[in-house]
Amino acid sequence: MTEKKQKLGLLPRVVLAIMFGVLLGSVLPLGFVRVFATFNCIFGNFLQFLIPLIIIGLVAPAIADIGRSAGRLLVITVLIAYLDSIFAGFFSYFTSSSIFPGLISGAGSFTASAIAAPEAYFTINIPPMVDVVTALVFSFTLGLGIAYLSTPRLKEIFSEFRMVIAATIEKAIIPLLPVYIFGIFLCMTHSGDAFRILQVFATIIGIIFAMHIFWIVIQFCIAGGLTKKNPLRLLWNMLPAYATALGTASSAATIPVTLKQTLKNGVSEPIASFTVPLCATIHMPGSILKITSCAVALMLMQGMTYDFGMFAAFVMMLGVMAIAAPGVPGGSIMAALGILASILGFSEADQALMIALYIAMDSFGTAGNVTGDGAIALIMDKINGNKSLL
Repeated sequence: MTEKKQKLGLLPRVVLAIMFGVLLGSVLPLGFVRVFATFNCIFGNFLQFLIPLIIIGLVAPAIADIGRSAGRLLVITVLIAYLDSIFAGFFSYFTSSSIFPGLISGAGSFTASAIAAPEAYFTINIPPMVDVVTALVFSFTLGLGIAYLSTPRLKEIFSEFRMVIAATIEKAIIPLLPVYIFGIFLCMTHSGDAFRILQVFATIIGIIFAMHIFWIVIQFCIAGGLTKKNPLRLLWNMLPAYATALGTASSAATIPVTLKQTLKNGVSEPIASFTVPLCATIHMPGSILKITSCAVALMLMQGMTYDFGMFAAFVMMLGVMAIAAPGVPGGSIMAALGILASILGFSEADQALMIALYIAMDSFGTAGNVTGDGAIALIMDKINGNKSLL
């Protein structure tokens, strides 16, 4: 009997891509580096072309799925999940803005143009069909219209379009990301920036992990206070879900474990069965916390100017975008690329670094998301008064 080949996960492939990019960037001739610069240029243009389609394909059906008459519990759950996600983003912004300047100032700065310094042999221009803002407005208008008017045929069309976009991300974008990231770090090493950037990134990842743990504790302190239960005991019961999410890096794959541990915390079965699967698709505080911190770090490293108003708009929009992301590998960062460019002014090179940073922390970001789902289930059980949903 032949053994089934183990497929190397995305995170190991990205780590290997970064390692090989750093190791080979200082020894390979310029002509070879320019081959990958050419690939990165073409792939980057393709990614920019896809961003508005990703927004339409993921956001419009997600809003339509909420439905017109879903009921009080759905509205409250969505509101709590959204508020928790954006508060995590604001917490991340203020913490990062306070801590990161001191860390990053000693490492010097770099520019996005330096990353792409080796010139491509040629490029293929692939302009997007619409810009990001148009895609966002179209998605909101269409999604709300489908939900309000209950148009099943139109909903089915865009649900199938979502399948096309999800398959494109999973089968085309994700497999090529390690090559893209390899090219980015190859060019950075050739330009002399890689070691300084990686040193800063290592410190930043440690701080973001600490912020994740702190935010999970805050969530269960609030849930424990509202339900009059010991928050540490509640959090202890959720550890199997946290560990499972670390291994799978998938909110959807962790649902059975999250549901089991939520019931163990005393949440009624109807509320747990309703809240846990729903929150797995709309509750993304870990992802938003990560993306916000990484964005602040990259802007500081490049000397880009920012303020709270800019990040407030970014975080609130990111909370909406995150609703569409679960179930798609790397979905959160893919959905965020458009607003990283339109609100924060990120270039293609900045976006590539964001993707690399995000994937490096994907597991514990997902673990933070699913663990927090248990806290929302406790709060919803309290609000519902342990009554049946039916």
